[in-house]
Amino acid sequence: MLKDFRSRVILRTIFLALSMSLALFMIGKTNMLFAAILTCIIIIFQVGELFHFVSLTNRKLTRFLESVKYSDFLSGFTADNKLGKSFKDLNISFNEVLEAFRKARSEKEEHWQYLNTVVQQVRTGILSFDAEGNVQLINMNARKFINIQNIKNINELKEINYKLHHILTTTQSGKSALYKDSSEFQLTIQATELRIRGADVKLLTLQNIQPELQKQELEAWQNLTRVLRHEIMNSITPISSLTSTLKDILEHDLTQKENHYELKQEGAEDLKEGLSTIENRSKGLIKFIDAYREYTSLPNPKIKTIMLKNLIEKVSMLMRQEMKNHHVNFHHECRSEYLTIQADEEMIEQVLINLLKNSAEAVAQKENAQIELIGRYDGSYIKIEVIDNGTGIIPEAIERIFVPFYTTKKTGSGIGLSLSRQIMQLHNGTLTVESEPDVRTVFTMRF
Repeated sequence: MLKDFRSRVILRTIFLALSMSLALFMIGKTNMLFAAILTCIIIIFQVGELFHFVSLTNRKLTRFLESVKYSDFLSGFTADNKLGKSFKDLNISFNEVLEAFRKARSEKEEHWQYLNTVVQQVRTGILSFDAEGNVQLINMNARKFINIQNIKNINELKEINYKLHHILTTTQSGKSALYKDSSEFQLTIQATELRIRGADVKLLTLQNIQPELQKQELEAWQNLTRVLRHEIMNSITPISSLTSTLKDILEHDLTQKENHYELKQEGAEDLKEGLSTIENRSKGLIKFIDAYREYTSLPNPKIKTIMLKNLIEKVSMLMRQEMKNHHVNFHHECRSEYLTIQADEEMIEQVLINLLKNSAEAVAQKENAQIELIGRYDGSYIKIEVIDNGTGIIPEAIERIFVPFYTTKKTGSGIGLSLSRQIMQLHNGTLTVESEPDVRTVFTMRF
């Protein structure tokens, strides 16, 4: 196309130059003056035709560029096909380019519609706004969560729900926040920042975790109720049975004399044994209720800065004698002298002592019993790990060991691990376990 345009311009320029040369030659000849004037008229016509040819092409190019600029891909270039092959080829090229743009825009719109449909249908609320607060994107669930159907600027939310507006605008990129509505929503909000077309955009996802929390709460209460029912029935059933038995003993072995009652020796022994059993079961029930009260009435932690190394050394010194009694090869270390945690020292000591006691019981039957207490930083969290090579926890039990009153041991109340996890939750931390039976068990506290 360009080559043909250039050749036509060069050809017209050559004809113009020849005409001008011929005119100059004829002007010097007196007998060729009329021919010279006629040649000058032809030159003027050639100049005009060359200008028209170039300007027509420029106008066509300008129109094409404006079509691209304003996304006007419906225009066509066919009107001047009769002006020559170069114009026809130029029109065909322009039309092909516009058709390519038209297809690209159509595909882009289809992709946008598809993406928009997906965004509108997901259960997670999605909201984005720029530095001035202008809302760029919002789906139906986000509208429901913020309780505004039409919002153009995020600051419109400020007068309606200041707390939610503050969380949405202040949550930093890569961080998350929790918002609890007084009604049906408890939202976890995560933020990230993007740069689109030179402008900073904040993208937020809002997920309602209330149904899941309610489900887990119901399951927790069901598990707790099941354990309570089991423990109470274990105590009440024999007490009830023994009471009935003792009543029968009194009816058969107790005889009335003139002014007193007499009880056979055998009946007296049975009665004494039965009352002793009732007493023991009653004490067991009271102990269980006390454990439940301890679990449900933890005080708020008194937070202060604690040197991790000092904490580990203190707990190790407290547990040293018990480790010797169990013939355990005990090793403790803090891999940095400068690590600190924000915690209630007594509570965290209680958790560590409980974990170490559990480990000591787990390795009691091992010939080469080993327990490690390690403090370290992994780049994200400060961790305290209690590692042993004891009997471990079977996969079927590992998901339930933190359930209150659930225990795999013959003795114990079953609240030690659940109490330890509750203490870690009060410190905004976690307590997890990984176990390969008879090989390695690791309890990890994360701060």
